[in-house]
Amino acid sequence: MKIILFIKSNILKSLLCFTLLIVSFIILLKNVFSNYFIMQPVYSKAISNNLLDTISELAKEDEKIAYLTFDDGPTTSITPKILTILKEENVKATFFVIGKLVEAHPEIVKMAYEEGHYIANHSYSHNNSILYKSKDNFINEIKKTDIAIGNAIDDDEYCSHVFRFPNGFMSTLYKTQKENYLPLLKEMDYFYIDWNCLNNDSMGKYSNYQLLENMKQTSKGKNTLVILMHDTKDVSDSSFVLKDSIEYLKAQGYIFKNFYEFIDN
Repeated sequence: MKIILFIKSNILKSLLCFTLLIVSFIILLKNVFSNYFIMQPVYSKAISNNLLDTISELAKEDEKIAYLTFDDGPTTSITPKILTILKEENVKATFFVIGKLVEAHPEIVKMAYEEGHYIANHSYSHNNSILYKSKDNFINEIKKTDIAIGNAIDDDEYCSHVFRFPNGFMSTLYKTQKENYLPLLKEMDYFYIDWNCLNNDSMGKYSNYQLLENMKQTSKGKNTLVILMHDTKDVSDSSFVLKDSIEYLKAQGYIFKNFYEFIDN
């Protein structure tokens, strides 16, 4: 009888452990998939090392600062809408522009510049196969974009000094070429920077609610935010949620600055 009771007791313990294991696994799966659409494209690295030295002390401070950045413009459909919202909210941002689009829409770049926004370099073509074909191509893509910006804002000697790699430096795409070309940026008196917060507007078709939640999730626990959005509507349109995003960050105690904080053109 004692042996039977011992066996039953062990079976019950085993069943309990197995049940707890299954429940834990289900909870884990739920957490993974509930966050998938928010977190899947998010990178963990905060800010690219080249500019990290410049702002590392700032990032350690208690003050909460948000740097709004917009990639892949200018576009006639979205950039003016974003500029209107930024003016209404009294927020200055940084625009990482594509050189060929600057040439197509110089008036938009001039408007952004005159309204106090920082105009940074995102390559001329935004085409990796061209950008990384050779060192000369890489240099020319950056210089042609600066020339286009300079023509738009009537500054023949313009150099933005800030570069964002298409897809980001942290991306594994063309990683070797990017690492090899870093000395070229230094020679041109350039820094590069990625981001540590984003709403994933270029990663999928999200509702306004999802875009805002994506930003909230990726801003958690960070005093200094470099926020990635896009002034395009190729996938999701951030202009629809920009005002709510700014109001949320203000309510969380963030103040907004742009890259004039580091570089005086």
